[in-house]
Amino acid sequence: MSLKVALPSGETVPALGQGTWQMAETASRRGQEIEALRVGVGLGMTLIDTAEMYGEGAAEELIAEALVEQRERLFLVSKVYPHNANRVGVVQACERSLRRLKTDRLDLYLLHWRGGVALEETIAGFEELRSSGKIRQWGVSNFDVDDMQELLEIRGGENCVTNQVLYNVTRRGPEFDLIPWMAEHRMPLMAYSPIEQGRLPRGGVLQKIGRKHGASAFQIALAWLLQKPDVIAIPKASSPGHVRDNHRALEIRLDPEDLEAIDAEFPPPERKRPLEMI
Repeated sequence: MSLKVALPSGETVPALGQGTWQMAETASRRGQEIEALRVGVGLGMTLIDTAEMYGEGAAEELIAEALVEQRERLFLVSKVYPHNANRVGVVQACERSLRRLKTDRLDLYLLHWRGGVALEETIAGFEELRSSGKIRQWGVSNFDVDDMQELLEIRGGENCVTNQVLYNVTRRGPEFDLIPWMAEHRMPLMAYSPIEQGRLPRGGVLQKIGRKHGASAFQIALAWLLQKPDVIAIPKASSPGHVRDNHRALEIRLDPEDLEAIDAEFPPPERKRPLEMI
């Protein structure tokens, strides 16, 4: 099964991609991680998310080793450190990422979180990279509504195509105002840590619904997220078996009774909450 999400350009990307946070950090797992990425791509999980921060570039190098021969199938996403995000620095950081990834372009380049550099500088750097063909599109990460509103008031800010934030069944704060704001601006959300780095409760309602569908609690939590409109989930999986488990979530269709039970145990927000990060 393949589920797609449309970007503002009209281009579609897989709703279920692959994250790489904390990969390439243990030499003994390298072969398994490479195989996991390859299995995921074979299953259609061709959106690969990384960042210069992940292992200080080691995750990008891992992706190149695993997938360089499949570059044309991939939608590659990387992120720039805030302290590298001035007009000159963002171009230099992108070029370093391109070298590590062994590619001539990124499909999407994100500001990892907001730092001390003026957004005007970052946007100018992104637009320069876009004009030169080194990136195809750009976006942001860990931006709340006020940050997004400020971004769109800056020249070039209208070219932002996504915002990657922490969002899962236990972290539903974005539903109150950020997700409606993004929907109004026809901008999909990218959800990182969609199963809370494996720390979601294994019992309770998720386990109960899992028994009904022949699935794990984690697969139910991921299926819940994938049923949300215009959401791209990027779980990290370090083994081929884990990748296949994540992919199985695409086949699970939660019914209204399931969704009501999840809301009862993990209530949607009734007020504004500060955007969470991990």
